[in-house]
Amino acid sequence: MTDMTSHEPKPGLARHLPLLAIALVAVIGFFTLRDYLTFETLRDNREVLIGWRDGHYALVALGFVAIYVTIVAFSLPGAAVASVTGGFLFGLVAGTGLNVISATIGAVAIFLAARCGLGQALNARLEASEGTVARLKDGLRDNEVSVLLLIRLVPAVPFFVANLLPALVGVKFRNFVWTTAVGIIPGAIVFTWIGVGLGEVFDRGESPDLSLLWEPHILGPLLALSGLAALPIVIRALRGKKDL
Repeated sequence: MTDMTSHEPKPGLARHLPLLAIALVAVIGFFTLRDYLTFETLRDNREVLIGWRDGHYALVALGFVAIYVTIVAFSLPGAAVASVTGGFLFGLVAGTGLNVISATIGAVAIFLAARCGLGQALNARLEASEGTVARLKDGLRDNEVSVLLLIRLVPAVPFFVANLLPALVGVKFRNFVWTTAVGIIPGAIVFTWIGVGLGEVFDRGESPDLSLLWEPHILGPLLALSGLAALPIVIRALRGKKDL
C-alpha cells in the first residue's frame, strides 16, 4: 500500500504560516520602507494629501485606515508617522478615532496569527504545566484585564510585544480587543495632538518632536493610568497574603 502521508500538508506547519508571513514582511519592510515612511515624506507630500482629503474625505479616510492597519499588522516602520498623520489630516477627534480603530484592527491581526500557530502549542503546554508555571498561569487569568491594560498603558512596552504575548499565553479574545482599544486611547490622543500642529512645524522647517511623549505632563498621566490598571493586581495579591 502506498504511503500517502508524505504528500499531505502538515497542519502544524500550516498553522504557523500567518505568523511566518508577518515576520517575513516585517523584515522586508524594515529594509525597504524605513526611508519612505518618514516625516520628511509627509512634509514633501502634504499639499497633495490635503487636496485629496478635501476632495475625497471618506475615500482618503478609508485609505488611511487600510495603510495604518497594514503597518501595524506587519510591524512595518512608520507607525508613529501614521499616528501623527491622522491628526494632521483629520484633526484631533476624527484623527484619534481613526488611529485607535486602525491600530486595534492591526493588533487583532497579529494576535490571531500568533494564536493559531505558536499560541496553540504554548497554551497547551501551559494548561498541562504544574508548580510555578501553573501559579503564574492562574495569576494571569485572575488579573487578565488588568495586565492587558497595563501593557498598553506603560510606554516602555513595544506595541508588537503587547500584541504578541497575549496570544501566546491564551488570553480571551474579547478581552484583548477591548483592552487594546481602550488602552491605546491616551497614547493615540498624544500622537494625534502632535499631528494637529504639524503644519506649523513644517512651515518652520522643523520635524515633529516626539520627545514630547517623555515630558512630565504627558508621562505623568500615563503612569497614573498604569498605576490604576495595576491596582487590582496589588489588591488581589495582598488579599492572597492575608488568606495565608
